[in-house]
Amino acid sequence: MSKRTAAKVLIAGAGAAALALGTAGCSAGDENAEGKVYYLNFKPEQAEDWQALAETYTEETGVQVDVETAASGTYETTLKSEMAKSEAPTLFQVNGPVGLASWADYAADLTDSAIYEHLSNKDQALTGEGGEVLGVPYVVETYGIITNTKIVNDYIALGDAPIASVDEITDFATLKAVAEGIQEHADELGVEGAFTSAGFDSSSDWRFKTHLANMPLSYEFLDDDVTGQPAEVSGSYLSGFRDVFDLYIENSTTEPSALSGKTIEDANSEFALGKAAFYQNGTWAYGDVSGQEVADEDMTMLPIYIGADGEEDQGLTTGSENYWVVNNDASDADQQATQDFLEWVITSDEGRDSLANTMGFVTPFDTFGDYLPENPFIQADAAGNEAGRTPVPWNFTAMPSEEWKNGLGQAMLEYAQGTSDWAAVETAFVDGWASEYSLVNG
Repeated sequence: MSKRTAAKVLIAGAGAAALALGTAGCSAGDENAEGKVYYLNFKPEQAEDWQALAETYTEETGVQVDVETAASGTYETTLKSEMAKSEAPTLFQVNGPVGLASWADYAADLTDSAIYEHLSNKDQALTGEGGEVLGVPYVVETYGIITNTKIVNDYIALGDAPIASVDEITDFATLKAVAEGIQEHADELGVEGAFTSAGFDSSSDWRFKTHLANMPLSYEFLDDDVTGQPAEVSGSYLSGFRDVFDLYIENSTTEPSALSGKTIEDANSEFALGKAAFYQNGTWAYGDVSGQEVADEDMTMLPIYIGADGEEDQGLTTGSENYWVVNNDASDADQQATQDFLEWVITSDEGRDSLANTMGFVTPFDTFGDYLPENPFIQADAAGNEAGRTPVPWNFTAMPSEEWKNGLGQAMLEYAQGTSDWAAVETAFVDGWASEYSLVNG
């Protein structure tokens, strides 16, 4: 989350009121005069963008649109709190099938909605037991290792690099050799480390307890032909998980003992100012690292490698955990106003320009043909797809609970700080999965 948005984010449980971005005054002929929209946004980095877009819609239509944004890592807690209020969100988000399971009773049927009608691949929607559409994805995102190619090329120019081009980093062994070489030559290269800080405060720990943990999970699911959410996992790729995590924390701008207090803003700054060559994050981070010391032409994104067989053909990790759900407990007028707002977002010039160019989203709707974001990370993903690389799916949407992630994250932090061993991480991953699955599913 950037500094400019941090002050706008409302902390869960703080009792802050939703930001009212318009008035309800409408013309007598406006069919939505009695309806209003309250959107509980999941993404702090787009808080101001959603506020501005809502304000534009209110100015054009007179329909009141309120937006509240949960602080990073607190969305589920905030959603539970807000849904218990008399003025609950009319629009909220779930992260996939597991998230929907907790909120299916509140999900309106979107089968006849414009956002489902315009979904390019309707198989991407979340459905109920009767096939009704309960959630519609609004952004497809990609993550990997954001890379400063200038630093890598400067390292190559020193003469002892194991590669002649960044394009040769296609497996873990090569990534490790390059990262350790950059770390060794940090002073000569004018950097503070090969990797940005692997911060474990709540604004940043999701990169490791969720996104990085997806890598061993995805390879295990692939081997075992897993679909949906299994009751247990074996942890068969946890050695590779350890290898890449060790690479992050041992070749970094920051000592492992200081990771508990490092934030996403620290990592953004370290990369944006050219202090590190590598930064695990996603396409959504472009707005936080662009326009500073690193030129767009010096940015790309590499896959996250963990030493798995065949990973040289692996692409970036691509999927969605951002599904719109309309609250069926809201009044009919508010539900209609909410659907009308979403239709405007994906069909109007203002809405499409905001999602594609301001927020930098790749959207799954057929209305965005002329609105493709200028984002080097998205372009890197497109190049990988064109080259025939196989994207890694977002299997972290199958993780059993937020508590499982938190337990894994705590074990990883204690391991990084040297206060616990890797066996505790394996226990949190494997045993924690089974116990949390049992608790959640009865």
